[in-house]
Amino acid sequence: MKKILVANRGEIAIRVMKTAQKMGIKTVAVFSKADRDAPHVKYADEAVCIGEAPSNQSYLRGDKIIEVAKSLQVDAIHPGYGFLSENASFSELCETHNIIFIGPKPKAIKIMGSKLAAKEAVKAYNIPMVPGVEKAITDVNKAKAIATDIGFPILIKASAGGGGKGMRIVEKASDLESQMNRAISEATSAFGDGSVFIEKYVASPRHIEIQVMADSYGNVIHFFERECSIQRRHQKVVEEAPSSILTEELRNDMGQAAIRVAKACDYLGAGTVEFLLDADHNFYFLEMNTRLQVEHPVSELISGVDLVELQIKIARGEPLNITQEDLSINGHALELRVYAEDPMNDFLPSVGTLEVYKVPKGKGIRVDNGFEEDMEIPIYYDPMLAKLITYGKTREEAIELMIQAIENYQIKGVQSTLAFGKFVCEHEAFRSGNFDTHFVKNYYSPSILEEQIKDESKLAALIALNQYIKDQKTLRLPN
Repeated sequence: MKKILVANRGEIAIRVMKTAQKMGIKTVAVFSKADRDAPHVKYADEAVCIGEAPSNQSYLRGDKIIEVAKSLQVDAIHPGYGFLSENASFSELCETHNIIFIGPKPKAIKIMGSKLAAKEAVKAYNIPMVPGVEKAITDVNKAKAIATDIGFPILIKASAGGGGKGMRIVEKASDLESQMNRAISEATSAFGDGSVFIEKYVASPRHIEIQVMADSYGNVIHFFERECSIQRRHQKVVEEAPSSILTEELRNDMGQAAIRVAKACDYLGAGTVEFLLDADHNFYFLEMNTRLQVEHPVSELISGVDLVELQIKIARGEPLNITQEDLSINGHALELRVYAEDPMNDFLPSVGTLEVYKVPKGKGIRVDNGFEEDMEIPIYYDPMLAKLITYGKTREEAIELMIQAIENYQIKGVQSTLAFGKFVCEHEAFRSGNFDTHFVKNYYSPSILEEQIKDESKLAALIALNQYIKDQKTLRLPN
């Protein structure tokens, strides 16, 4: 493998290219017209424009990406995450053109891309599942009978989706019909597939996921868990590894369950098996993401393994060179997704120019970044600017370092999630480890954050005034 095309943009494109470069592999960037001056374009050995700004005219054009790959004699394509990373047709297209797709085979992507097909696939592998129906349902009366049987509250979920789309919590039978119609409509609009299913709603859950890696020789290992319970709109914002509440026994049980899920679909490469953990520490299979996750750096830091390097080695046919026994958890890592979003306004995207953009540096601080000062934030893509990751010997150390790093991260011109990240890290529920996926609903409001920022501004002004008075006294001292 001498040349890899990275079919993505921003921080993940650079992240993949760094490892490829380290391995002596040349890189090709593809970019839209909106990203012409983006850092990932400059970082690659070669770069080709593939279309207009909207992703359906550029980053989602698998045919154009294959065309570029063939013209530049590319051996493999790394899809990153998002865009074409979980597109079975694109994986097949790569195979057709004898280009290695650095990811799972189309069959695994198809199975795990449908929550219903995934449940069916893992059923025979003794994987704990949330009680519910395992077939798509559209009949409201039938849905009511099922919901009454498993007991309210229930969750209506889109089979084809993720990111909270097509998902509705229903507390009582009288709300079922309207919520079901909304879920079907939303799922049809977002995924072109209105299939929904019903399962028991797990109250106060934690969102725990297991990083797995599988080679083409039947070896599957896991890299422990990530805690992903701090979310807004069902999407993660703060992640950490390891989780503060898993015992060694539970960690092992969940790890082995994740390995069985991977085996259930003949998995290849890096993947993540997601679980819900209830208040009694029972865990249930949620879904499998058939790609590298945004939050993979925290697993890399606690395991000491470059997961992208392993992905590439597996894709070129090498067996895993480490066993489960070789792996252990060392220290603690925390990640904040730095989005150009306004936490004061329901986390809506914030567009504009990065008038000031300076990332923090120092021991234990890692920034996977995709932007530079004076860049415009394009409205066409996910608004994530970077991932801020901190690593310490203990969870407490990683949290304190994160607060310090947030304070040293300078962004002006757009709103960002930095202040929200600091709010999380300073909150007693998070620091104690006693939190769940309802953290934002239970503890956060824009007014609380606004008050906190005002207090910090007052304190900073007082410190500055005190320093000014001291300086004036010094200046007045006689020679």
